[in-house]
Amino acid sequence: MYTVTDPATGELIEKIENSTDDEIREAIGRVHHGYQSWRRRPVAERAAIVARAAGLFAARADELAATMTLEMGKRINEGRGEIGVVVDIFRYYADNAATLLADEPLEIRGGAAVITKNPIGPLLGVMPWNFPCYQVARFVAPNLVLGNTILLKHASACPRSALAIERILHEAGVPADAYVNVFAASAQIPMMLADPRIQGVSLTGSERAGIAVAAEAGRNLKKAVLELGGSDPLIVLDTDDIDDLVRATATTRMRNCGQSCNAPKRMIVLADLYDEFVDRLTAYVAETFVPGDPNDPASKLPPLASIAAADEVAGQVEAAIRQGARLRTGGRRIDRPGAWFEATVLTDVTPDMDLYHEEVFGPVVLVFRAETEQEAIAIANDSPFGLGASVWGTDPQRLRRVAGQIESGMVYLNSAGGSQADLPFGGIKRSGMGRELGPAGIEEFMNKKSIKL
Repeated sequence: MYTVTDPATGELIEKIENSTDDEIREAIGRVHHGYQSWRRRPVAERAAIVARAAGLFAARADELAATMTLEMGKRINEGRGEIGVVVDIFRYYADNAATLLADEPLEIRGGAAVITKNPIGPLLGVMPWNFPCYQVARFVAPNLVLGNTILLKHASACPRSALAIERILHEAGVPADAYVNVFAASAQIPMMLADPRIQGVSLTGSERAGIAVAAEAGRNLKKAVLELGGSDPLIVLDTDDIDDLVRATATTRMRNCGQSCNAPKRMIVLADLYDEFVDRLTAYVAETFVPGDPNDPASKLPPLASIAAADEVAGQVEAAIRQGARLRTGGRRIDRPGAWFEATVLTDVTPDMDLYHEEVFGPVVLVFRAETEQEAIAIANDSPFGLGASVWGTDPQRLRRVAGQIESGMVYLNSAGGSQADLPFGGIKRSGMGRELGPAGIEEFMNKKSIKL
């Protein structure tokens, strides 16, 4: 069942029945049929359609943002910002399609060859609720430009976003059988992956979901791209403006109510700055991130996406405190209808505590003390995840040196948790495999065909 439930109130707004198995098989047939013609359209024509989609997303930013606020509680301004990134992604792939898909000449022994870049067929996308439009865009835009077709299963909490995206793409000129939304249940994913007409799958979601989908993809010899959880470290080496540092790092962590895979969830601060940083961070979080209507642009702390999500975060924090972590501020469910949880700062989390190894998907900051630079790097790498990371300080050479020793797919210097259309995005370890965005994002489901001349 797909449902629209307002996280701010807990009110059930709408229910939509799941697609039947027959409806899903029919949808697979449609994207398989659509691939035969979509792949043959000139690259310039596909790119022009994707460019028109960018314009439509921009024109409907307010409408899409309001839908995301209703479905998963996103602050209205953050929703508008998300659509801005969506527009950039569609424009990037439209503007750069000719270059990204151009043949590559290759000199070989005794002659020459050329590498051509071709689509592989219909793809399944399994998308999450935390960024209902952005996550779809980074999968869909490059693959439509490449010539693949898309069967899209969105999160069960986001049916209105799913339908709005489908309408925009069809209005832009994407054929109805080149992009098809289905309200599939998770239990129907194995059936979709077993179908020989589906050539690959991209999933953004939890580690558990990634394991399940990867197993099915492997069983059926299908290519999989997985963007899973993260517990990104943020290392503070030094600063010449601690107030600005606190504002920047806290704001980044609390974006999307802390429900971002590549948010800086573990702040690791060198000893000479640690006490002052913790004191100022605690005060700033307590004073700034107070609950407010997500439809109000001035509000700073919206609800989490669901009551279940808020309960999970509360359970993690309570367990950490029982095991010896120190609560600096927050730490409780807010006594009002909906999925509200206080902005929280925890310190003294040690490796024998569950939370040390877990991802916290909510407005919770963990702060660690490191005596040396090498200890900070060791704490950063002592995690099953490896999505993103950031290093903050005043010496560019030192920042680069530390960044080079962090085990992650991405490292940001003096910024954190970002995403942009032309920069590859993805992780290592249990944070997934494959890359999205940038030149790498269009190559994951590409047949790089070698032609010997």
